[in-house]
Parts: sequence; C-alpha cells; structure tokens
Amino acid sequence: MTAFTVRIVVRGYETDSQGHLNGSAYLQYSEHASWSLMQEAGITQRDLLAQGVGPVVMETTISYHGELVAGDEVEVSCEYLWGTGKSCRLQQLFTKLDGTVVAKVSRVGGLLDLAERRLVADPAAHYRAVAKKPELLGL
Repeated sequence: MTAFTVRIVVRGYETDSQGHLNGSAYLQYSEHASWSLMQEAGITQRDLLAQGVGPVVMETTISYHGELVAGDEVEVSCEYLWGTGKSCRLQQLFTKLDGTVVAKVSRVGGLLDLAERRLVADPAAHYRAVAKKPELLGL
C-alpha cells in the first residue's frame, strides 16, 4: 500500500532567522497530514468527540535530513503501524518534490477515553469500526 500524502507549501512566516522551516512547523505539518488522513478515511474530529474519544500523542521524534525554505513544496506522508496494545506508531516522511527526504517524524499515540481519562484498550479496533476507508489507516 502506498502511504497517504499531503502536499504543503512552506510559507515565509513559518521560517526561522536562518530562513529554514521552524521546528514547530514540522509538528504542525505532521498534525495536518494525520488529520487529513483521518478525514480521508471517513473519521472526523467531531465524530470522535461525539463518541467520547480523542487521539493523543505521547511521544514525537523528528530527524532532520535537509532543509525546507519559504516557497518549497513538501509532501508529508502518513503510515500507521499497529501493534496489539493501547498505542500505535505513525511514521511520516517529509519529501521534496525531487524525492529528497528532508525529515522523518515518528509519533507514538493512542486513543483517549475522554470520560475515563485512560487509553482505549484497542485503538485499531475502534478506528476499524468507525472508518469508512480503514485500509487508509493500514487496517
């Protein structure tokens, strides 16, 4: 399966004093891509809240391999890796249009029961049950 991707154009106000994309913008791009994937799979934030759950991020690692500057176009991929526990991993590549990988983001997250304030025991099963296109989530 090909990973889901979102194309983003780097805006000047997202850059730091050296002209590089600011580190916090990588996290915003990561979130934007993952919510875009959820939406494409048929899962909205509103639906999740109505079900009393919400995704949470417990760990994020960014590995920088190149630079992005204002005007660059970058494709941000999303690929979920599901295990058997309460958490899952989201792997993302930030790739320029010429194929150059400029960053890798790895996130560990789960699905929080908003009433109990505990992780849902099997987030993959929950997403599989509510997604219109679970295959986009690797399910």
